Amino acid sequence: MTRWLVTGAGGMLGRDLTDLLRDRGETVTALDRAGLDVTDGAAVADAMSVLGPDVIVNCAAWTGVDEAETHEEQALAVNGGGAANLAAACAAGRARLVQVSTDYVFAGTSARPHAEDDIPAPRSAYGRTKLAGERAVLARLPDAGYVVRTAWLYGAHGRSFPRTMMELERQRMTVDVVNDQHGQPTWTAEVAGQIIALMRSSAGPGIYHATSSGQTTWFGLAREVFRLLGADPARVRPIPGSALARQAPRPAYGVLGHGAWIRAGMLPLGHWQPALERAFGEIAAAARQAAAAG
Repeated sequence: MTRWLVTGAGGMLGRDLTDLLRDRGETVTALDRAGLDVTDGAAVADAMSVLGPDVIVNCAAWTGVDEAETHEEQALAVNGGGAANLAAACAAGRARLVQVSTDYVFAGTSARPHAEDDIPAPRSAYGRTKLAGERAVLARLPDAGYVVRTAWLYGAHGRSFPRTMMELERQRMTVDVVNDQHGQPTWTAEVAGQIIALMRSSAGPGIYHATSSGQTTWFGLAREVFRLLGADPARVRPIPGSALARQAPRPAYGVLGHGAWIRAGMLPLGHWQPALERAFGEIAAAARQAAAAG
């Protein structure tokens, strides 16, 4: 029986991964930030010694993209230093480590999906700190380190773009949404399943892209949310990203390729639209519950 440790287990992906592991009868310890601060190297080493996991999935992260621009040192401590601490503990304890990363490690100026071995060129502090985490894991665990990049995540647990659109559909007659940033909306429950499948397979260490297939813009995603709600998609109006005042630059093209899964003999995640339809009921229920709670 594989013993799992999920760090950052209070987040959207961490909760879905923990739930799925428990549903499948796996032995899993789920630790949120209060349970384990990954920036504390001694605490990480102690957790490894006490729990003795075979696999650690690091979902702990500084996710404030704009805030990282003015707090890069703090973001680096979590995204880079935390990953390095976990990698060191895994090396000592002979465990495998899955480091969750992001499309922000790329500049986002490509005209084709980014391959796993494309050279990173982050344009934001967030991207730089996540890249530091990737490099720490791959350098310290050449035989047991896995980087799983994902993007445009949504799920039932926590804030996400589809949930925000559900709320705005109730509040406004029209909604303005960016139409010049391309990506792959991805359900956290499917990423969780893909991570488990990766660890159960014979696939070697390295970089994998766990995003849904296909691509769209934020505008296209918003219109799909309105359609699924039974609302008129024409109420969503396109605007350029330059219309929004943000501290951190966003990748204009954050689409990721899935060649590593094919080479490993595994299937990548399916198209984003059917996945959103499957997830929609859970997300809508969470949105209604939050609205009722005030």
